[in-house]
Amino acid sequence: MLFHPNLSSATPYTSGQKMNKSLNPPQIPEADHEGTKRVLVPSKHITLAATFEQKQHSWFIDSHVPTDLTIQVEGVAFNVHKYPLLSKCGYIGRLEFHPSHSNFGYELELQNFPGGSETFELILKFCYGLPVGLNPNNIAPLRCASEFLEMTEEIQDGNLISKTESFLTLVVLSSWKDTVSVLKSCETLSPWAENLQIVRRCCDTIAWKASRENVIGDADGQEGWWFNEVATFRIDHFMRTITAIKAKSTRPAFVGKCIMRYAERWLTGMDVEFEGLRGYELGKNDLRFSILSRRKEDGGYEYIKEQKAIIESLVSILPPQNEALPCKFLLQMLKLAMLYSASPALISELEKRAGMMLKDANVNDLLIPSYYNADQGKLANSPEECMMHDIEVVQRIVEYFLMHEQQEQQQKTGKIAVSKLLDNYLAEIAGDPNLSITKFHVLAELLPENARTCDDGLYRAIDTYLKTHPTLPEHDRRRLCRIMNCDKLSLDACTHVALNDRLPMRTIVQVLFSEQVKMRTVMQEKESPSGENSEQHGNHSSTDAETKNLKAELENVKMKMAELQSDYSELQHKYERIISNKQKNVSGWSLGWRKIKNSFHTKVEENETGDNQQRTNAARRRTTFIRRSSIS
Repeated sequence: MLFHPNLSSATPYTSGQKMNKSLNPPQIPEADHEGTKRVLVPSKHITLAATFEQKQHSWFIDSHVPTDLTIQVEGVAFNVHKYPLLSKCGYIGRLEFHPSHSNFGYELELQNFPGGSETFELILKFCYGLPVGLNPNNIAPLRCASEFLEMTEEIQDGNLISKTESFLTLVVLSSWKDTVSVLKSCETLSPWAENLQIVRRCCDTIAWKASRENVIGDADGQEGWWFNEVATFRIDHFMRTITAIKAKSTRPAFVGKCIMRYAERWLTGMDVEFEGLRGYELGKNDLRFSILSRRKEDGGYEYIKEQKAIIESLVSILPPQNEALPCKFLLQMLKLAMLYSASPALISELEKRAGMMLKDANVNDLLIPSYYNADQGKLANSPEECMMHDIEVVQRIVEYFLMHEQQEQQQKTGKIAVSKLLDNYLAEIAGDPNLSITKFHVLAELLPENARTCDDGLYRAIDTYLKTHPTLPEHDRRRLCRIMNCDKLSLDACTHVALNDRLPMRTIVQVLFSEQVKMRTVMQEKESPSGENSEQHGNHSSTDAETKNLKAELENVKMKMAELQSDYSELQHKYERIISNKQKNVSGWSLGWRKIKNSFHTKVEENETGDNQQRTNAARRRTTFIRRSSIS
């Protein structure tokens, strides 16, 4: 496409012709098509200058008329004639020129010139009537530079402001690729590009075309080619574009995809996956500070500041709809926000968003490293600060989930999924030797009792914690085991409990006895006469196979109970032999063994008879235990 700028009634360079009589008469040269390149061709050639020549850091006009003005732009000197610029640039006409010390002309310095020396070279060509090539890469700098120099229609008809504005509106903004190129070129033109509405117009054009592409792309399930192009924008231009896209009523998931693609491109650490405490002893520091070391290698304080600004900007434009972004992405952003010390309000917002979608997360998503003293790059000394994972953040996320469930009054299925997730998370962090029992206990009791349909996962977490902390006192062990509901353990879990020497004896007996009572209750219900209606009778008759399985499970529990009683008898015999050999220690050992034996029989009796049948005599408790055991 050829662009002829000076075809209006008033011809350019009128004042220049009056000042220099050696100018040639007006003529419009022919121009060749060069693909998609746009060329601005002046309507007249002026013999005052033929070409520009560069010598080191200076430009010279190839002309038979001596130059009388030196203009400095970004350290580059342009030796030109004064009057061609005065005829088109109102800004230069209002300046006071200082005599030059190097020649007989004048000197002038243009500071903060939009587009720099390359753009000023194009401005000089336009003023001297030389051909100027317009394209999407230089149209924005030329538009800003012409505004800087006040190249308006009042100075001369068909001046550069009107020509660049026409080219920008009619040619560039009608092409998607050209619009993207113009917007990228505006990154170094602040605040001129903002004030001249170039950025806004480009963002609106991209948003309109993106909305159309989104509608069309839904038919064939393909993303637009521009998807990656938008991710290359500077963060402020990307925010403007996304804001314009959201204003077009585009689907939230579409906007979320754009934000995710941008974060993957610009944020360091989005691809880092934390996989728990595997190899804890070998790579604790490496795991904890892997991202920290990467951020320092990539540019120091300025890089950290840039990453923080990107995170805060992206969070500010997240769509409010839950379906717009997955929970995994929100938790990744939360980890980076904590790493780069984002504002507390932003971190709290991410925690709330992640809590509302917690049922879609997995264990690795919740493994948020602790960043105590991360900015100093050193580990803390206290045990809590040496923990591998930030437990308090997960605790707040779960609390936000419970608040959201209560407000929405949703079904129990969400709590069941989160209970399994939390149990797996507890089992993962239980391997941290610096994890205190208080933090573990508080996190395990966050969910209501009806949220868990089975406590096998919770038992696995407690057993892992007891294995990692072998020196845990007896009362702390009982405290942990009280979190479990023995009635919600499966048969396999009960079998494991019977053989687990890390658990308190009271817990083992309670679990086995609870399983036995549960089996008896089921058997009584199955063997009771049919009662009330024909439908119930049909249900009982269809469960013969299930009854057989329950009987087999009950026999298994009886065998485990018999083994436990045998172990008890063997311990009692060993104790009697020790008493006969060591009379000196009889008082201390008798007292300790009596406590163990009494607690053992007391627990069995309480589980068997219930809360309303308490015993007041130790002899009657032992008799009851032997009688119950023989019956079973």
